[in-house]
Amino acid sequence: SVMALSPQVCAQLCRRPCYCPWVPPRCPRGSPLVLDGCGCCKICARRLGEPCDFLHICDQSQGLVCDYSAVPAGTGATCNFEGSEEGCEVNGRVYRDGEVFQPSCKLQCRCLDGGFTCIPLCQEDVRLPTPDCPYPRRVEIPGKCCPEWICETRGQHLHQDAGAVSSLLSYPCQEWGTAWSACSVSCGIGFSTRVSNQNRYCRLETQRRLCMARPCPALPAASP
Repeated sequence: SVMALSPQVCAQLCRRPCYCPWVPPRCPRGSPLVLDGCGCCKICARRLGEPCDFLHICDQSQGLVCDYSAVPAGTGATCNFEGSEEGCEVNGRVYRDGEVFQPSCKLQCRCLDGGFTCIPLCQEDVRLPTPDCPYPRRVEIPGKCCPEWICETRGQHLHQDAGAVSSLLSYPCQEWGTAWSACSVSCGIGFSTRVSNQNRYCRLETQRRLCMARPCPALPAASP
């Protein structure tokens, strides 16, 4: 529901010739420089949820329009998706409702009903000291997204890579583990966890895996 202004109102708002500042404004992240509603001066495009009017237009590159549906309720117009579709803004970028995105290599998020939920892509396992690794420590590895465990032995750092061959354990390992927990969400992509020592080091660790109980139902169409 976008309000259309008459040519007489536009003529009153738009003055000729244009008088614009010499220096264009500095826009916040995710807000490009655009011409105002009169096509005269450069302004910062309004983002999702920000106030707007004929002069201060919304960021059309993100599919936003000035929504006047709330004006009769006593509030001003705001930038919204065309057709009142819900969305969310993260780090200056607007995502559509239902869109899956990664703000970083460690997170996967999903836009839903104007907000967003995220699940970690890096395992947050807990490593306990073992005879072959008495001083475990988790560090960031250059060139890799997720941190990894290293073993400190006599002041030296021995990187325990997943593909490396480790020394054999000098004691038998009795496997133990809990059942996988229920999925963290009722629909869509979530994660479940368990505690187990079923690994080559026979150490207790929290393991995590992706799960999906069922697909989320489609949102009902917005009423006029």
